[in-house]
Amino acid sequence: MTGTTTTRAARPDGTERPFPDGAGLPFPDEELWEAVLGGDQARATALAAAALDAGLPPETLLLDVIGALQARIGRAWAADRISVVQEHAATAVNERVVAAVAAHPASAAAGQRRRGRITVACVDGEWHAFPARLLAEVLALRGWQVDYLGAQCPTPHLIAHLHRTAPDALALSASLATRLPAAHTALTAAQAAGVPVMVGGAAFGPDGRHARLLGADAWARDAREAAELLARGIPEPAGPHLPVDDLPHLADQEYTLVSRSSRELVGTVMTALEREFAPVRAYTELQREHTLDDLGHILDHLAVALYTGDADLFTAFTDWTREVLLARSVPDTFLVFALTALRHQLRDLPRSVAVLTAAAARPAGAPA
Repeated sequence: MTGTTTTRAARPDGTERPFPDGAGLPFPDEELWEAVLGGDQARATALAAAALDAGLPPETLLLDVIGALQARIGRAWAADRISVVQEHAATAVNERVVAAVAAHPASAAAGQRRRGRITVACVDGEWHAFPARLLAEVLALRGWQVDYLGAQCPTPHLIAHLHRTAPDALALSASLATRLPAAHTALTAAQAAGVPVMVGGAAFGPDGRHARLLGADAWARDAREAAELLARGIPEPAGPHLPVDDLPHLADQEYTLVSRSSRELVGTVMTALEREFAPVRAYTELQREHTLDDLGHILDHLAVALYTGDADLFTAFTDWTREVLLARSVPDTFLVFALTALRHQLRDLPRSVAVLTAAAARPAGAPA
């Protein structure tokens, strides 16, 4: 994909891992993992600096080591092997390692070539900024002037920034599918300002289907592909378009009705759970809050499935939710009951009923 040669680096257990860009150098993966998970910022940054001093390219370190480690942190949380506090602390250490890589002389040397100006930002409401941060650092390494705006970038402020700086492109990141409506608003407004928009992140689907649906000018599956697309140049938007033209199915108003009644629906389903299941009635206040949050996430993902017209988006979320809940010893019966209760409440909305029916029929353990 990158068009570079691939050599191999040994893992601590003796197996080999491919590294692009000719970097056949060993890296102590498990030692870095233990440092990050243990909150040992000094050790983690020292390991990264030592690798750079030994000749490992900064981009390789960022994407193939640090990026892979961040994904491992997420998987460990989902499997209930680490707590959310440990996940946050490990991510904070990982961010400090990224900063150390960016400040290393090897990174300064790599980014001497000047290309143009790119704005990198997360969609309004998106707090998962790590992928966008990695992209920003990779683009800087490749010679771009980067305006990295970080997490949760309100669309009006983002557009004001684009008018003020006139970048060559906007790279917009979203990890959660529930941010797609906000992404649609942002990319449409940026295009109206004459700035081409490349999107990336898990929210847009593994094949970029939601990027195409929402009218993005380009989609990249990872930071390397994004850098290569930008190097080739993204054509400027032909002209502004109306978001409603992208999604004619919204005319049935189901998305609006579900979104506006979300809080009421969450309360109704929680009452039904408490009526049906004795263990739920005995929940602590914290357990009850977590359950309400889970129900809210279900409603949010149902709404975005209606927004995009993609029922698979919702079933992928509920399959993942099953895995997370089962790892925490929460019976699958609870999720199926919640979906069924929602379907009853939304029985007059045919698209909602179809989406909920398909998700409730999925067997426990279906691949997410």
